[in-house]
Amino acid sequence: MVFLLGILLFALLIGISIALHELGHLATAKMFGMKVTRYFIGFGPKIWSFRRGETEYGLKVIPAGGFCEITGMTALEEVRPEDAPRAFYRQKTWKRVVVLSAGSIAHFIIGFIILYVMAATFGLPNVKDTAVVAEVPACVTADPNQECKAGDPAPAKDAGFQPGDEILAVNGKTTPTWTEVVDETRLRSGQTTYLVKRGDQELTLTADVARVERELQRKDGSTYKQEVGAIGVVHQVRFSYNALTAVGGATRFTGTMFANTWEGLLKFPQKIPAVIKAIGGEKRDLDSPVSVVGASRLGGEAVEQGLWPFFWLMLAGLNFFVGVFNLLPLLPLDGGHIAVNLYERVRNWIRGLRGLPDGAPVNYLRLLPLTYFVIFVGGAVTLLTVTADIVNPIRLGQ
Repeated sequence: MVFLLGILLFALLIGISIALHELGHLATAKMFGMKVTRYFIGFGPKIWSFRRGETEYGLKVIPAGGFCEITGMTALEEVRPEDAPRAFYRQKTWKRVVVLSAGSIAHFIIGFIILYVMAATFGLPNVKDTAVVAEVPACVTADPNQECKAGDPAPAKDAGFQPGDEILAVNGKTTPTWTEVVDETRLRSGQTTYLVKRGDQELTLTADVARVERELQRKDGSTYKQEVGAIGVVHQVRFSYNALTAVGGATRFTGTMFANTWEGLLKFPQKIPAVIKAIGGEKRDLDSPVSVVGASRLGGEAVEQGLWPFFWLMLAGLNFFVGVFNLLPLLPLDGGHIAVNLYERVRNWIRGLRGLPDGAPVNYLRLLPLTYFVIFVGGAVTLLTVTADIVNPIRLGQ
C-alpha cells in the first residue's frame, strides 16, 4: 500500500509540475496583454472545465502533458480583426521569448525550491564525491564499528586532520574525489603527505598510514579480505545547512544538476541500445533513461523504504531535465519556437542594415517534416523507455 501511495504521490507531483509549466506560459502571456483562450492539463476528451473571462480552464483524460492556447501563435493562424493587436506573433520578440521560456523557468524554480527545502531540512548529498572529512575517529581498527584500544594507531588524528578538511592530493597525486583518496591511501603505508584545504588555506599534513585488514567487495557483490592502508577519516556524504546558508547550498547544487542534466542529454542517444537490450531481458543499466512510469515507480520504492531525500532529489532532477530538454531548439518544443522567433529578429535586423523591409514570417508549414520527425523520434523513445520500465524496471538497491 505504501508503495502504491508513493507512486501516486510522485505522479501527482509531476502533474503539478506540468500544470505550473503551463501556468508560466499563461501568466506571462496575460501579463503582456496576449489573449489566452484555453488552459488545459492533459490531452484527449475533456473531463471538466470552467470559464473565467476569455479563458477556459480544465482537465482532459490523458495525463501526459498540457497546453496553453494563445491566440495567433504564428502568422499562419487566422485571427479575428479585433484580436489581431493581441496576437502572439504581433508582440515584440523579447516578449514572445519570455512567454515561450516561462514553462522551463517554472521547472527551474520548482527544482530550486525543492533543493532549498532539502538543504534546510535533510541536507544535500555529496553527489560530486568531494573528498571532505566529516569526522576524525580516535583510531583505526580492522572493523570500523570496533571500539578503540590502547595502542591502536590514529594516523589522521595524530597528523592534525579536522572535520571540514578537503583532501586535494595524496603524496603529490591530485585526488578530486573521495574514491580516489581511498584508492591511493589503500596502496600506501608509513609516512604519506596529504594536501588539505581548510577554509581559505592549503595545508600539508603528514600521516603515518596504518595497514589493517578490511572486508572489501567485488563488482559482482561478493566480498573478500585484504590488508590495506588507512588513516582513519570519515567521508562527508551529506552537507547540512540552516535556513540562510541553504540558499547558497541550493544554488551550487542547482548548478551541479544543470551540468549533469546537460551531460546526460549529450549522452542520451548512446544509452538507447541499453534500453533495447533491457527489454530483451539483459540486466537493466542503472544509468539508462527512464520514463515517467519508471520515475514514478522509483518514487514509490523510495517512499516504501523511507528514502525521502532520494524521492525529492529525483523530483528536482526530473524538473531540471524537462526544463532543459524543452529549451532544445527543435520543434514542436518551446525551444524550437524560440529559435524561430530569434531567427526572424536577427534576419530582420540584418535586412534593416541593408535598407530592406522586414522579411515575411517563417512559414511553419515548411518546417512540418522536421517537426514530425522530432515527434516520431520522441514517441519512439518514450515507447521504448515505458516498455523497459514495465518489463524490466530499475529497482532501488539492485
